[in-house]
Parts: sequence; structure tokens; C-alpha cells
Amino acid sequence: MVIEKDDKLILLTNDDGLYAAGLRTLLEVMEEFGKVVLISTLESQSGMSQALTVKTPLRVKLLEENEKHRIYTCNGTPTDSIKIAINQLLERKPDFVVSGINHGSNSSVSVLYSGTMAAALEGCLYGICSVGFSLNSYLPTADFSVCNKYIRIVMKNLAKKQLPYGVCLNVNIPAVKKNEIKGIMICRQSKGNWKEEFEKRKDPTGKTYYWLTGIFQNHEPESLDTDEWALANNYVSLVPVTVDMTAHWYLDELKKRF
Repeated sequence: MVIEKDDKLILLTNDDGLYAAGLRTLLEVMEEFGKVVLISTLESQSGMSQALTVKTPLRVKLLEENEKHRIYTCNGTPTDSIKIAINQLLERKPDFVVSGINHGSNSSVSVLYSGTMAAALEGCLYGICSVGFSLNSYLPTADFSVCNKYIRIVMKNLAKKQLPYGVCLNVNIPAVKKNEIKGIMICRQSKGNWKEEFEKRKDPTGKTYYWLTGIFQNHEPESLDTDEWALANNYVSLVPVTVDMTAHWYLDELKKRF
């Protein structure tokens, strides 16, 4: 793949692994917007957040190349993938970092744990226009084609005007029929938390291990301006996410206390 000066260059990754259906769907759509360099792990890296690989070597392998895309596999995290691609694999800084389509929602506080959104956040740390896409379904048979229309809408908008430094977009798409989606809703992250429960089990040798399960608790189910409300009411939720985690509203009060 030859990247010309006028070509849009898109860096694509995910956290569900190279052969995830969502990633393949997203690759097809991204090829409409420019030349694509895809880098992902062979296995799922869900829940890795902004983790970096620091104790073992990173290894990258070129798997496929044609006139539209190059595909690499990397043994690291989604954040590793973005870093190594920008620093070692790409001819120049990409115009976009795009992550997804995640198999399952990344709404509310799930954004804190998400490898998909970590990749988008890493992109905007480099000053690159970045976005993460997720489908609100964990079913093996999830239909990712419902996302295509809204991915195109978002990308066409970003092509016209880039995002501010340090801001990326978190886009979650409801898993309903195409004609049931009501549109895009610009909203905020819902307040909530995961109530973790660990199942105590025994392995075949009789040793104890624990398996993480959990239930999401929405603390404001009646709030009409949140991503959780949007998804529950068949809207695509679009939340601007920033790398600045400072509680600015609390600074003055904290100064008084100290």
C-alpha cells in the first residue's frame, strides 16, 4: 500500500482481537475514507484500559497488505498497538485513530475499563482526531451492520472539522433493527458503577479460583441527557471524552480546605 500525500491515513484497532466481527465491519467502512493501517492482537484484550506492556518485548507481524490496507498483529494491549504504530510502523502521523466496533457497550463508567476507548484516548494524546465505536450487544450473532450508517455520519463530520486536543468521541450504538434507531443523541456519561460479584469455584485439581461477574447499576435512570438513557431509548449515544481527569469544579473548594 502506497500512501500518497493527499491520502487520508486511518489507524484502526480494537480490543476484541483481530478476527472480531466488529473490527472487520469497521475496516470495510474505514476504507471508504482513506488508506487504513490496522493493528490488533490475536486474542481479546477487553478490560485492559490504558495498560501498557512493560515486562515483555512487543512483537509485531505484518499479515496482509493490498492497495487499501495493511494489517498487523501485535502481542500487546490496544494502547501498545497505537503507540507502536505511530512510533514505528506508519510513514507519517495518521489523520484519524478509530477503535472498535466493540462487542458490547462502553457507556457510563465502562469507559474507564475499556481497551477500545483507551486506544481512542491514546490517539488524542498524540493530537490525532480519535473515536471509539461500540455496539450494545454481547451476542455471538450480533449484527454489526446496523452501525455502518452512523459510523459514516460521524466520520464525515470529523473530516470537516477535527476535535480539540485531548478530546475524543465515545459512540455507542443500540443493538436494534436499523429502522428502530431514532438518531444520534449528544449526551453525557451516565453516573453508575459495576457491582462486582466473584463466584468461588474449584478447578479439576481441587484448587480454589474466582470468576468475576457483575451487574451495572445506573444511578440516574430517569436522567434524559445520559448515554445510558440514549441507548435504552434506541438512540446512538455520542459522548465527548477528555484525557483531563481533573475535577475542575472542585478545585476552589479543595483550596479552601487545604
